[in-house]
Amino acid sequence: MLSNTSKYALRALIYLALQGDNSTKIGIKQISKELAIPMPFLGKIMQTLAKQKLLDSTKGPHGGFSLIKKPEDISLMEIVEIIDGSDTFSVCILGNEKCTLDANHCSVHQNYAEIRENLKNLFLTENLGEIASRFKDKSLGIVL
Repeated sequence: MLSNTSKYALRALIYLALQGDNSTKIGIKQISKELAIPMPFLGKIMQTLAKQKLLDSTKGPHGGFSLIKKPEDISLMEIVEIIDGSDTFSVCILGNEKCTLDANHCSVHQNYAEIRENLKNLFLTENLGEIASRFKDKSLGIVL
């Protein structure tokens, strides 16, 4: 359902939310190593998120990334829309361009429609702060 790019973006932002302090910059090398995400790919993702004003980016030896907004103010949907666009929860799961939300749907559309809507609602209501809080409460460390 979600692209790898969106999954990596979500993991990276949850990681930053777990760090707590928005004034502390976390370097791309550290994030890449901790989350096992290829650094060049992660760098492109983080720059996209910085251009969209979710992250503050500072270059240099003490540079890195931090969240601009409070984690509680960033929904999962906001992240996915930045990375994958707004069609993520409205296009056919099979990628059939002829499948539409009206009467012209594919053979799996009806079964998937409710799941898609539930997932969309989850992404609209969940935020980074809640997720980070649950990670901390369960003492899971940072296994994303």
